[in-house]
Amino acid sequence: MSDACRVTSTTIAKSGFLRSQIGGLPRPFWVLFCGTLVNRLGTMVEPFIGVYLTQSRGMSLATTGLVLTVFGAGSLASQPVAGWMADRFGRRVTLTGAMVMTAVAMLALGYTTSIPGIVAGMFVLGVVVDAYRPASQALVADLVSPEDRPRAYGLLYWALNLGFSVAMIAGGWLAKSGFTTLFWIDAVTCAAFGILVWRAIPETRPAKEEGQAGGFGDVLRDRLMIAFTLVNLVYAFVYLQAFTTLPLAMSGQGLPPSAYGTAMAVNGVLIVFVQPLTNAWLSRRDPSRVLAIGFAVVGGGFALTALMSSALGHGTAIAVWTMGEIVLAGVPGTIVAALAPAHLRGSYAGLNGFAWSVASMLAPLLGTRLLEAGAPVLWITCGVLGVLAGAGMLGIAPAIRRRTGGEALIPT
Repeated sequence: MSDACRVTSTTIAKSGFLRSQIGGLPRPFWVLFCGTLVNRLGTMVEPFIGVYLTQSRGMSLATTGLVLTVFGAGSLASQPVAGWMADRFGRRVTLTGAMVMTAVAMLALGYTTSIPGIVAGMFVLGVVVDAYRPASQALVADLVSPEDRPRAYGLLYWALNLGFSVAMIAGGWLAKSGFTTLFWIDAVTCAAFGILVWRAIPETRPAKEEGQAGGFGDVLRDRLMIAFTLVNLVYAFVYLQAFTTLPLAMSGQGLPPSAYGTAMAVNGVLIVFVQPLTNAWLSRRDPSRVLAIGFAVVGGGFALTALMSSALGHGTAIAVWTMGEIVLAGVPGTIVAALAPAHLRGSYAGLNGFAWSVASMLAPLLGTRLLEAGAPVLWITCGVLGVLAGAGMLGIAPAIRRRTGGEALIPT
């Protein structure tokens, strides 16, 4: 662990209030936490990739859209393959390999000028940029006891959002001096994350017992996991409208782009400051019920958007669905870890990540169609889908509790 991370963890641990938030988690988890934070602090290319392709490489909007679709196609394969690799070859080698390959892909893309090269680079980047996630999720399940997993996954979620919030601000400022700097920062932080994991986290992959199956097909035959993945897919479709159709809808109301940025800042501020206050308390509740409530609240927040026409109004709606997002933080990972056999934790996490990859392609495709039919149609549909996702979660909650024998049910 770096000196900065060690000092930070030691300082925080001295606080009586925060001890309940972070106490009892093993040292390798904090290495993963610090590495995740460093990596997200450097995530400056992905949010601005569309601007980079149009401004620096002179692509038309239509060509940029096609290139981004290629990136999405790469991400579809990323999660299942990375999950299988985490189970087959190990968590540490998969995570480190994904981060090093991402660093190389970033630099290659940053210096490529031909369209075929950019297309190939974007596909590779789509495959590798989030390939660390299944291994990271499996590492937490391997390292942390079931009762502490909700807190652990919640802390990782917080680190992701804190780092991304800072990266968005810093990336927008640094982009003014040229995008090459962004590619280098992203590459260096990815490599640093991979090296940190390789040096400081031992391999945790559980050995497969004799007679146990170990292929991804076994995950696909798990009907309860498939049902959980579909519920998450519905929620992800709703949530991702915040980054696809919401800016378009606000622009259609005559609001400037700065209004979207200001309204969305509410999301980052609430997560950074409110989530740590709720993480420990929520971790003592039944994850299935918590997830159902969070889905419904997020859906309700998006439905409120239909009534808003100003930056302040949209900020209020965002605050509502952000509270639902805070409730959800870390819960899906907890449930996936409880459902998965120890030797298939990476593959189960990969299937859950695949739902988000599918949603990232469906959200702009179907969301824009709904927006064309009218903004109220889009936002009311999102509200209905959020409630349906919550109802679906309640529907499978008893099966989750039976399967896990109470592991996923944390007593109050």
